[in-house]
Amino acid sequence: MMSSEEELTSSTPSLPPPSAHFVGRKEDLVQAKRVTRLVGGRDVLVLCHKGQFHAMDMRCYHSGGPLQEGDIEEFDGRICIVCPWHKYKITLAEGKGLYQAVNPSATPPKPTWRSKGVKQRVHKVTEVNKNVYVTINDSLDPIDSDFYQTERYRTTMNKAQPKNKK
Repeated sequence: MMSSEEELTSSTPSLPPPSAHFVGRKEDLVQAKRVTRLVGGRDVLVLCHKGQFHAMDMRCYHSGGPLQEGDIEEFDGRICIVCPWHKYKITLAEGKGLYQAVNPSATPPKPTWRSKGVKQRVHKVTEVNKNVYVTINDSLDPIDSDFYQTERYRTTMNKAQPKNKK
């Protein structure tokens, strides 16, 4: 038997959650496939893959690579975005970093996919009345991608950008 809270979350909501931020119309986001937005002070990538929306910090946890330019691929049954800079694989659903490991004592050695744990902060996406909203994951547990959301990083990044000459 479902609790009343489960019934509310399993039915289609008519109002977005109170802490949700509007990121676009469903039709526009489906067509764009990927957009970046400043949401609640965070740089967020919102993407639509096979009809499902996902949201995560837009810079890769490893070195700040632009995930909006990454390919979507499947590894061991898990859908990932692949950072274009260093090919780090991040699951869309949980933000886990994946890598291949080999047991050297196995004969023959066979690579298997392993998780490094959650490395990329993922955010909740809600669709209400053909509009898409993101609720920021404000868990206090630190996640590696948090570094690229700091004012210190943004200041450093802006100083490193070449100035446009007129």
